Order: sequence, then structure tokens, then C-alpha cells
Amino acid sequence: MKRLAIVLCLLLATSISAADAPAGEKIYRIMPVGDSITEGGKTFANYRLPLLEKLTAAGYRVEFVGSRKSESRLGPLAHEGYGGRNAEFLATVVGKSFHDHPADIVLIHAGHNHFADEKPVDKIFAATEAMVDTFRKANPRVIILLAQVIPSGKLPKYAYIPELNAALAKLAGRLSTTGQPVLIVNQAEGFDFEKDTIDDKVHPNTNGAEKMAAKWYEALSGIMEKPKR
Repeated sequence: MKRLAIVLCLLLATSISAADAPAGEKIYRIMPVGDSITEGGKTFANYRLPLLEKLTAAGYRVEFVGSRKSESRLGPLAHEGYGGRNAEFLATVVGKSFHDHPADIVLIHAGHNHFADEKPVDKIFAATEAMVDTFRKANPRVIILLAQVIPSGKLPKYAYIPELNAALAKLAGRLSTTGQPVLIVNQAEGFDFEKDTIDDKVHPNTNGAEKMAAKWYEALSGIMEKPKR
């Protein structure tokens, strides 16, 4: 694990322009990709703000990038989250967005907005693989953090999520290499839709957003160079 962390840090060190990092510090460009759970909304929370707060408090220099922006108490935060859209849609738009807003790290949380009777796992799987391929073609050194998506109490609509999460773990295992890592982030584990979502049992409340941010932070802190104190 230590060896992998060292390799990842070296990859990032060569992919980020020194001109963007005053006093030798690196700025990590991070693109959050997903649906409304990534975008957030007026009635529910999302992980991006608490994640930024955790990273900033720890001394990391980061910039969220993407073609869209949402307001927060820290100002507009960029992202690639599209409410009501599924992974197949995301696969059609992230290429241009990534070209216009290049990133060093991509956070993918995509898998909702289907119905179980569609049997959508294969389609989501293929779309996710297509997104990874798109990001790699634009930036061969990109690091992908792929989430096993949060569970939902909206059933039977989202009864396919456990099957999807198992498939995503296999996909990450197949695609990940030392030079082009795809690291799984288990957002499902420990997430309780009874306590961590709003009344729709799908979208995170403040507690759920904090849980998601903590999982992303743990993964990111394992691959980014430790901040200088």
C-alpha cells in the first residue's frame, strides 16, 4: 500500500503545473462526477462542500473543476453533477467537460436514475467504463476514484444497487493499474438511508453528506502528497 501511495504521488507531481502551485505547493484539480447526489439541491445536501472543508483544514490545496457550478457558503463550487441523469448520459458529456476543465483526480458516483425492472447494471457498467476511458485519453495520468453508490430506501426502484456495487468493484479491479489507478471507494458501507437521507430515502441529508465527504477524504488523503506544515 505504501508503495502504491508513493507511485501515485509521483504521478500527480508530474501532472500538475508548478506555475499553479506557489512556493512549491501542488494544487490538485478534482472533478466530481455524478447525478443529483453530486450536484446537490435546495432540499438536500451534497458531499462537495464538507469535502472541501476537510481538505482545506488539513492543508491540501485543491480546486474543484467542471462545467457546472453550485453556490455554497464558501462561494461557487464547480462540478460535473446532473440531477435526474444517469451514467449513460454522463458518458456522453464528460469528454467535452474534461477537455475544457482538465483534472488530476476524478470522483465518480453514478448509478441512480434507473428502475430495477430495466435490469440496468450492464448499461451502467459499460457507461462507467466508457467514462474512465474518456478521462484516460484526455489525461493518461488521471486518477479515478470510483464509488460504490449509496443505498436507497426507494424500493423496488433501486433494488439493483447491491448488484451494481459488486459489479463496480470488479470493474475497478480490472481497470486499475499502477500507472493508471482506478480505486474503489465504498460509499455504500455505513450509509443508512433511514438516518442519512431526506424523506425521499435517496438524497443525502447533512449527516449523509458528511459521511460521503469522509469516505472521499480518506481516499484522497491516501493518494495526494501530504501538505507541508
